[in-house]
Amino acid sequence: MAASGRLDGLRIALFSGNYNYVRDGANQALNRLVGYLLRQGAQVRVYSPKVETPAFEPTGTLIGIPALAVPGRGEYRVPIALSPRVRRDLAAFDPHVVHVSSPDVAAHRVVTWARRRRLPVLASVHTRFETYFRYYNMAWLEPVIEAMLRRFYRRCDALVAPSESMAQVLREQRMNYDIGIWSRGVDREIFTPERRSLEWRRSLGLADDDVVIGIFSRLVMEKGLDVFSDAIDELKSKGAKFRVLVIGEGPAREWLETRLPDAVFAGFLSGADLGKGVASMDVLFFPSVTETFGNVTLEAMACGLPVVASAATGSQSLVDDHVSGRLITPGAVHQFAEALRAYVENPDLRAQHGAAGERRAQEFSWDRINQAVADTYVRLVRQKRTRR
Repeated sequence: MAASGRLDGLRIALFSGNYNYVRDGANQALNRLVGYLLRQGAQVRVYSPKVETPAFEPTGTLIGIPALAVPGRGEYRVPIALSPRVRRDLAAFDPHVVHVSSPDVAAHRVVTWARRRRLPVLASVHTRFETYFRYYNMAWLEPVIEAMLRRFYRRCDALVAPSESMAQVLREQRMNYDIGIWSRGVDREIFTPERRSLEWRRSLGLADDDVVIGIFSRLVMEKGLDVFSDAIDELKSKGAKFRVLVIGEGPAREWLETRLPDAVFAGFLSGADLGKGVASMDVLFFPSVTETFGNVTLEAMACGLPVVASAATGSQSLVDDHVSGRLITPGAVHQFAEALRAYVENPDLRAQHGAAGERRAQEFSWDRINQAVADTYVRLVRQKRTRR
């Protein structure tokens, strides 16, 4: 392994529950990481479920692993085993370090495989799995899932979390004692205020002087869509004049269309089109509590939007309350509505807080962020060799 940030000769086995078959912020971050590692001279082999028509082409070499569709959410796959074929491939690759990015069955198996060979294991935490059950009337399962996660993460040598607020949650949950930060970056060529387009807004029936409250996300209930729609209803009842713009697709789209019949649904957008859509909003409203970082929040800030978000992991590390947006108690519909009304009725406040958010977004460079993960790999490998 070379110095000065180079990783020549380092072999990394990365296990993911979703590397490229459904597009989301976590797997796009993993693909960016692999691209960076390859440019630095490392060898990377990715193990993840495959589908016939993935959302995008994978970065690097992708090896399919056995998986089953998630009941009720068939677009997702759960890795269920390390097959003999995968074990042979893994042994032939002979990694120096194993990186697991989801606490599934295959990840448990590969952690055992690595520990038997005295290889270091790094786990990256991308979502708060234990909170998902709140949205499916199974909140009683949360402590059980948390205990299962603790068992998994304590078998790893170190964790990396996307934000300091999420790292603190993991410390409080006693998940591990070696927890670092693998933040997220933002593509400033795509997400910038310059992409704002009144012509694009007009094509959707949005007037130039409409104040547009937007959300862009995969449309699933765990993103807080119930809180989003309730707060919008309360804001309407106060007589505020605004429009709602929804960007994204997902199984909850029909529910949200029924719930907010006056909203404009732009569907799935990516790349420059997504940047244009986000920059053409006036306020981002994102009440999710399941985020560990909040790519959506950072991308909106880079476009110069004030953000109204839940005071939860992820957003707390990005939004400065009353400076670049508002952080509201999760689920507090009335407070969300009041925060939104202030932005709808005060264009100077929108501009001031949006500009502050854009300045904050300038601090997030992908290469610097991904080098922190590379440095962790190197540290863990050296520590393991020293112990031997």
